[in-house]
This record gives sequence, C-alpha cells and structure tokens, in this order.
Amino acid sequence: MSKKTLLALAGAMALALPSIPAFAFQPGNVECIAPANPGGGWDFTCRQVGKALYDLKKVPGPVQVTNMPGASGGVAFASAVTKRAEDANLLVAASTATTTRLAQDKFPGMNKDMVRWVGTVGADYGIIAVAKDSPYKSLKDLIEVLKSDPSRISTAGGSAVGGWDHLKLLLAARAAGIKHLTQIKYIAFQGGGEALTQLLGGHVQAFSGDISEVQGHIEAGDVRVLAVLSAERLPGKLKDMPTAKEQGYDVEGANWRGFYVPKKASDDSYAYWAKAVEDVYRSAEWKKVMADNGLMPFDRQGPALDKFVSQQIDQLQELSKAIGLVK
Repeated sequence: MSKKTLLALAGAMALALPSIPAFAFQPGNVECIAPANPGGGWDFTCRQVGKALYDLKKVPGPVQVTNMPGASGGVAFASAVTKRAEDANLLVAASTATTTRLAQDKFPGMNKDMVRWVGTVGADYGIIAVAKDSPYKSLKDLIEVLKSDPSRISTAGGSAVGGWDHLKLLLAARAAGIKHLTQIKYIAFQGGGEALTQLLGGHVQAFSGDISEVQGHIEAGDVRVLAVLSAERLPGKLKDMPTAKEQGYDVEGANWRGFYVPKKASDDSYAYWAKAVEDVYRSAEWKKVMADNGLMPFDRQGPALDKFVSQQIDQLQELSKAIGLVK
C-alpha cells in the first residue's frame, strides 16, 4: 500500500472517530431556578439566558425554568445547598439582591461559599418609577412628599424588607437628606412582576426595581421612570430617562445579573458552565437582548465573580449597618 493511500486511510479513520468534547461534562436536562415568581429580574435572567444557551447549542434541549419564590432567594439558595448540592445540571439566577441578603445574614446558617459563582451576563440599573397618571412628575416631587409626610407614599418592590429594592429606595432618600428612613413605607412582594401589578392597580404610589422589570411597561406607556440610578444616562431608547444624579441626588444602584451552581457538582461541570455563560455574554445574540432590555455591560466570570461577590457582600454589610438594617 502506498504512502499516499495510507495517509488517505488515516485521514478517513480520523474523520470517522467521534469528536472528543472540550469538557468531560456534557449537560443533560438543564434546569434554571428563578428565585421569585414570574415577571421579575431573576425570571428574566433564567428565561433569556436559557434561550440563549439553547440557541447557541450549549445545551441539548430547552432549559426548564422553575420559579421558586421565598425569602428573597433564600428558598432557592437552601435548595441548591441542601437538596441538590451535587446537581451538575442546575443553574440558579443571582444578582445584587442575592449578595444583599447574604450580607445581612438572611439565609440562616448559609454563606456565599456554600455555592459556586459562575458568571454574569450584564447589569441592570435601578429605577424609581410611578404609574403613567401619577401626580409625581420628577424624583424631586416624590422626595418632597417623603420629607414632609412619608405616610402618603407606599413603594412596592420585588425584594423583602431590607433587600436590594428596598435599599435602593433608602439610598435615594438618604442622598436627599431624609433622616427618618424607617418611616418610609416599603411593601415587599415575591418578585418585580407582582410589585408592578400593585403599582398599575393603584394600590401603591411608587415602584423600586430595575430597568429590565419595567421595559415592557415603559414601551406600553403604563409606567413613567422618575430616575435611573446610574452615573450617566443610559444609551439608545433609554436615553430620555433622567438620572437621580442629574436631579441633584448622588446615588447609584447597579444590579448585576448572573448565576451560581451547587457547590458539590464536579469541577468539570463548573468549568463548563463558566465557559458557557461567558460565551452567551460575549455573543451577538446576547448583545441584542441587552440592548432591548436595558442591560449594561458587567463582566465577571468564574473566579472573578467569586472575588467580586465577596467584596460586594462586605460593602453591603457595611451599608446595611449604616442605615440600621444590620446590628
């Protein structure tokens, strides 16, 4: 047999061999837990990233989304820690709301090192909003009422009392010089969707949440944003929304969006999900999702996110102590 024939035969055999995956772990029936009811930021993160993972062929089938409300993420966190600690096909949506509760020791007996932090897919800036027919036309209008008679305004949010949505409201109030922060009425719901329903139904006067939660309502004209908690105005179709800073209130509030996985799942599965989430974040498909939903760049992947989470927990713990939410 000639050398040329041998080379051709070797090439054919190589093509016939199954390809060796980059990771020993290959996902199966993947589930993403959104730690709140449908309609909020965690639900958005699971559904949109789940779709992107499937579209980019990172998973073999559609990602199942499970809504697991309770304790502002505590029920889902506990499930990942105690019931599904070795489940390599489980992703759990996380955000600044998660680190806030961890900073305040609101997940009893648990801490951030009991899960593994995978990566982020952007940041969602906080907003203070009202219904379209609200008499409050600016953040200043709302603040002046909170200063004179805080009982007149109830603000709804998708996190528990002391959670991130509540903290954003208090940060804005503190920036305005309000001293009686504990008198400000905040009503907690199991997700931004429920809180917005209360706003649109006229049961509360304001909403504290994130851009992604109100994007559809802004486009429909049901909700008016009084202030975005960003350093500068957001780009594109969000450019007309004023910041709190330009109205004289020095406050920022960015809510990162990302995932953690169970602690005892294999190292290879962790590496797989860190790479898969990073690939989603860098894809053209995800850039469009970000542009359509007001998400801003925020890039912390794998160990970099773990380090960031530790730093943010320390910062939020200090902040919570400063406003009396943690002793």
